[in-house]
Amino acid sequence: MSGSAAVFGAVVRREIALAMRQKGDVLTPLFFFVIVATLFPLGVGPEVQLLARMAPGVLWVGALLAAMLSLQRLFAADHADGSLEQMAISSTPLTLIVVGKVVAHFLLSGLPLVLIAPVLGLQFGLDARSLGILTLTLLLGTPTLSLIGGIGAALTLGVRGGGVLLSLLTLPLYIPVLIFGAGAVEADAAGLGIGAHVSLLGALLLLSGLFAPFAITTALRISLE
Repeated sequence: MSGSAAVFGAVVRREIALAMRQKGDVLTPLFFFVIVATLFPLGVGPEVQLLARMAPGVLWVGALLAAMLSLQRLFAADHADGSLEQMAISSTPLTLIVVGKVVAHFLLSGLPLVLIAPVLGLQFGLDARSLGILTLTLLLGTPTLSLIGGIGAALTLGVRGGGVLLSLLTLPLYIPVLIFGAGAVEADAAGLGIGAHVSLLGALLLLSGLFAPFAITTALRISLE
Protein backbone atom coordinates (compact mmCIF):
# COMPACT_ATOMS: atom_id res chain seq x y z
CA MET A 1 0.00 0.00 0.00
CA SER A 2 2.82 2.39 0.89
CA GLY A 3 4.50 1.65 -2.44
CA SER A 4 1.31 2.42 -4.34
CA ALA A 5 0.85 5.63 -2.38
CA ALA A 6 4.43 6.65 -3.19
CA VAL A 7 3.91 6.00 -6.90
CA PHE A 8 0.62 7.87 -6.84
CA GLY A 9 2.24 10.86 -5.14
CA ALA A 10 5.14 10.80 -7.59
CA VAL A 11 2.78 10.83 -10.57
CA VAL A 12 0.80 13.76 -9.16
CA ARG A 13 3.96 15.73 -8.40
CA ARG A 14 5.34 15.00 -11.86
CA GLU A 15 2.19 16.20 -13.59
CA ILE A 16 2.08 19.39 -11.54
CA ALA A 17 5.78 20.07 -12.14
CA LEU A 18 5.39 19.59 -15.89
CA ALA A 19 2.33 21.83 -15.95
CA MET A 20 4.17 24.58 -14.10
CA ARG A 21 6.70 24.70 -16.92
CA GLN A 22 3.88 25.67 -19.27
CA LYS A 23 1.82 27.96 -17.11
CA GLY A 24 -0.14 29.18 -20.11
CA ASP A 25 -1.81 25.79 -20.47
CA VAL A 26 -2.88 25.93 -16.82
CA LEU A 27 -4.04 29.54 -16.84
CA THR A 28 -5.94 29.46 -20.14
CA PRO A 29 -8.98 27.53 -18.80
CA LEU A 30 -9.09 29.79 -15.75
CA PHE A 31 -8.99 32.95 -17.86
CA PHE A 32 -11.67 31.50 -20.14
CA PHE A 33 -13.90 30.85 -17.13
CA VAL A 34 -13.39 34.38 -15.81
CA ILE A 35 -14.10 35.95 -19.21
CA VAL A 36 -17.27 33.94 -19.78
CA ALA A 37 -18.62 34.69 -16.30
CA THR A 38 -17.76 38.38 -16.62
CA LEU A 39 -19.28 38.93 -20.07
CA PHE A 40 -22.72 37.56 -19.20
CA PRO A 41 -23.65 40.30 -16.68
CA LEU A 42 -22.40 42.92 -19.13
CA GLY A 43 -24.51 41.50 -21.93
CA VAL A 44 -27.69 40.76 -19.96
CA GLY A 45 -27.86 43.95 -17.94
CA PRO A 46 -27.93 44.95 -14.28
CA GLU A 47 -31.25 43.35 -13.28
CA VAL A 48 -30.38 41.59 -10.02
CA GLN A 49 -33.10 38.96 -10.01
CA LEU A 50 -32.38 37.88 -13.58
CA LEU A 51 -28.64 37.66 -12.93
CA ALA A 52 -29.12 35.67 -9.74
CA ARG A 53 -31.39 33.22 -11.55
CA MET A 54 -28.92 32.80 -14.41
CA ALA A 55 -25.82 32.57 -12.25
CA PRO A 56 -25.75 28.82 -11.45
CA GLY A 57 -26.22 27.79 -15.06
CA VAL A 58 -23.76 30.34 -16.43
CA LEU A 59 -21.05 29.50 -13.92
CA TRP A 60 -21.53 25.76 -14.32
CA VAL A 61 -21.46 25.92 -18.12
CA GLY A 62 -18.36 28.12 -17.95
CA ALA A 63 -16.65 25.70 -15.58
CA LEU A 64 -17.60 22.72 -17.75
CA LEU A 65 -16.24 24.29 -20.93
CA ALA A 66 -13.11 25.52 -19.15
CA ALA A 67 -12.41 22.01 -17.83
CA MET A 68 -12.74 20.64 -21.36
CA LEU A 69 -10.04 22.98 -22.68
CA SER A 70 -7.34 21.11 -20.78
CA LEU A 71 -8.51 17.55 -21.43
CA GLN A 72 -6.66 17.01 -24.68
CA ARG A 73 -3.28 17.53 -23.02
CA LEU A 74 -4.03 14.96 -20.31
CA PHE A 75 -2.16 12.19 -22.15
CA ALA A 76 -0.99 13.94 -25.33
CA ALA A 77 2.48 14.99 -24.14
CA ASP A 78 3.34 11.55 -22.75
CA HIS A 79 2.07 9.96 -25.95
CA ALA A 80 4.13 12.27 -28.13
CA ASP A 81 7.46 11.61 -26.37
CA GLY A 82 6.91 7.89 -25.85
CA SER A 83 6.53 8.09 -22.07
CA LEU A 84 3.04 6.63 -22.21
CA GLU A 85 4.28 3.43 -23.85
CA GLN A 86 6.89 3.05 -21.11
CA MET A 87 4.21 3.56 -18.46
CA ALA A 88 2.04 0.90 -20.09
CA ILE A 89 4.79 -1.77 -20.01
CA SER A 90 6.25 -0.83 -16.64
CA SER A 91 5.73 -2.89 -13.51
CA THR A 92 3.58 -0.11 -12.04
CA PRO A 93 -0.13 -0.68 -12.74
CA LEU A 94 -1.24 1.67 -15.48
CA THR A 95 -4.51 2.24 -13.63
CA LEU A 96 -2.60 3.73 -10.70
CA ILE A 97 -0.74 6.09 -13.03
CA VAL A 98 -4.04 7.06 -14.68
CA VAL A 99 -5.59 7.90 -11.30
CA GLY A 100 -2.60 10.09 -10.46
CA LYS A 101 -2.85 11.94 -13.77
CA VAL A 102 -6.59 12.52 -13.37
CA VAL A 103 -6.14 13.79 -9.80
CA ALA A 104 -3.42 16.15 -11.01
CA HIS A 105 -5.75 17.36 -13.78
CA PHE A 106 -8.40 18.15 -11.18
CA LEU A 107 -5.92 19.98 -8.96
CA LEU A 108 -4.66 22.05 -11.89
CA SER A 109 -7.91 22.64 -13.79
CA GLY A 110 -10.89 21.84 -11.58
CA LEU A 111 -9.88 23.11 -8.16
CA PRO A 112 -8.95 26.64 -9.35
CA LEU A 113 -12.40 26.90 -10.93
CA VAL A 114 -14.01 25.87 -7.64
CA LEU A 115 -12.01 28.47 -5.71
CA ILE A 116 -12.70 31.37 -8.05
CA ALA A 117 -16.39 30.61 -8.69
CA PRO A 118 -17.65 32.27 -5.45
CA VAL A 119 -15.80 35.47 -6.37
CA LEU A 120 -17.37 35.49 -9.81
CA GLY A 121 -20.75 34.67 -8.28
CA LEU A 122 -20.71 37.98 -6.40
CA GLN A 123 -21.16 39.92 -9.64
CA PHE A 124 -24.39 37.99 -10.22
CA GLY A 125 -25.76 39.08 -6.86
CA LEU A 126 -25.72 35.64 -5.24
CA ASP A 127 -25.98 35.60 -1.46
CA ALA A 128 -23.61 33.73 0.85
CA ARG A 129 -25.79 30.63 1.05
CA SER A 130 -26.11 30.33 -2.71
CA LEU A 131 -22.37 30.84 -3.13
CA GLY A 132 -21.71 28.07 -0.62
CA ILE A 133 -24.05 25.67 -2.44
CA LEU A 134 -22.47 26.57 -5.77
CA THR A 135 -19.00 25.90 -4.38
CA LEU A 136 -20.10 22.57 -2.90
CA THR A 137 -21.63 21.37 -6.15
CA LEU A 138 -18.55 22.40 -8.14
CA LEU A 139 -16.33 20.63 -5.63
CA LEU A 140 -18.33 17.44 -6.15
CA GLY A 141 -18.83 17.88 -9.88
CA THR A 142 -15.44 18.95 -11.24
CA PRO A 143 -13.65 15.71 -10.26
CA THR A 144 -16.37 13.84 -12.14
CA LEU A 145 -15.70 16.02 -15.17
CA SER A 146 -12.00 15.12 -15.00
CA LEU A 147 -12.75 11.40 -14.70
CA ILE A 148 -15.29 11.32 -17.52
CA GLY A 149 -13.14 13.59 -19.64
CA GLY A 150 -10.19 11.27 -19.13
CA ILE A 151 -12.11 8.52 -20.90
CA GLY A 152 -12.69 10.78 -23.89
CA ALA A 153 -9.06 11.94 -23.89
CA ALA A 154 -7.86 8.33 -23.90
CA LEU A 155 -10.24 7.27 -26.68
CA THR A 156 -9.22 10.17 -28.95
CA LEU A 157 -5.49 9.94 -28.22
CA GLY A 158 -3.53 10.35 -31.43
CA VAL A 159 -6.66 10.77 -33.53
CA ARG A 160 -6.61 13.51 -36.13
CA GLY A 161 -9.07 16.22 -35.13
CA GLY A 162 -9.27 14.67 -31.71
CA GLY A 163 -10.33 17.91 -30.03
CA VAL A 164 -13.67 18.01 -31.83
CA LEU A 165 -14.24 14.30 -31.31
CA LEU A 166 -13.36 14.67 -27.64
CA SER A 167 -16.04 17.34 -27.25
CA LEU A 168 -18.64 15.19 -29.00
CA LEU A 169 -17.85 12.24 -26.74
CA THR A 170 -17.73 14.02 -23.40
CA LEU A 171 -20.41 16.70 -23.63
CA PRO A 172 -23.38 14.28 -23.55
CA LEU A 173 -21.86 12.56 -20.51
CA TYR A 174 -21.39 15.91 -18.78
CA ILE A 175 -25.07 16.84 -19.01
CA PRO A 176 -26.23 15.05 -15.81
CA VAL A 177 -23.45 16.71 -13.80
CA LEU A 178 -24.44 20.09 -15.24
CA ILE A 179 -28.13 19.59 -14.49
CA PHE A 180 -27.69 18.48 -10.88
CA GLY A 181 -24.92 21.00 -10.19
CA ALA A 182 -26.75 24.06 -11.48
CA GLY A 183 -30.11 22.79 -10.22
CA ALA A 184 -28.99 22.64 -6.59
CA VAL A 185 -28.91 26.43 -6.21
CA GLU A 186 -32.25 26.81 -7.94
CA ALA A 187 -33.79 24.07 -5.79
CA ASP A 188 -32.60 25.78 -2.62
CA ALA A 189 -34.01 29.12 -3.80
CA ALA A 190 -37.37 27.39 -4.39
CA GLY A 191 -37.32 25.91 -0.89
CA LEU A 192 -36.95 22.33 -2.10
CA GLY A 193 -33.59 21.64 -0.46
CA ILE A 194 -30.37 20.49 -2.03
CA GLY A 195 -30.14 16.99 -0.59
CA ALA A 196 -31.24 15.17 -3.73
CA HIS A 197 -28.94 17.13 -6.03
CA VAL A 198 -25.91 16.77 -3.77
CA SER A 199 -26.60 13.05 -3.30
CA LEU A 200 -26.80 12.52 -7.05
CA LEU A 201 -23.60 14.47 -7.64
CA GLY A 202 -21.91 12.36 -4.97
CA ALA A 203 -23.23 9.18 -6.60
CA LEU A 204 -21.92 10.28 -9.99
CA LEU A 205 -18.53 11.02 -8.44
CA LEU A 206 -18.45 7.64 -6.73
CA LEU A 207 -19.45 5.72 -9.86
CA SER A 208 -17.01 7.59 -12.07
CA GLY A 209 -14.27 7.15 -9.49
CA LEU A 210 -14.84 3.40 -9.42
CA PHE A 211 -15.20 2.71 -13.13
CA ALA A 212 -13.53 5.56 -15.06
CA PRO A 213 -9.89 4.65 -14.19
CA PHE A 214 -10.36 1.15 -15.60
CA ALA A 215 -12.15 2.50 -18.67
CA ILE A 216 -9.34 5.02 -19.23
CA THR A 217 -6.71 2.32 -18.85
CA THR A 218 -8.46 0.08 -21.37
CA ALA A 219 -8.88 2.95 -23.81
CA LEU A 220 -5.19 3.88 -23.52
CA ARG A 221 -4.09 0.33 -24.23
CA ILE A 222 -6.34 0.26 -27.29
CA SER A 223 -4.97 3.60 -28.50
CA LEU A 224 -1.39 2.40 -28.07
CA GLU A 225 -1.88 -0.77 -30.12
